Amino acid sequence: MDNESLVIYVIVVLCLGAVLIMSKDKMPPRMKRGMALTAVIMIALAFVFIIYSLLT
Repeated sequence: MDNESLVIYVIVVLCLGAVLIMSKDKMPPRMKRGMALTAVIMIALAFVFIIYSLLT
């Protein structure tokens, strides 16, 4: 995987997580649950990509 793409992905995912945390009171509960689950999966995937790029 290209390192520049990985860095951009990690930055975007962490910003998404920060936005979700900051705006958690303004979201409806159904949307909050789906967005939180999506963000958790994307953040976990980002860490897997980081580990993978360090090992290769």
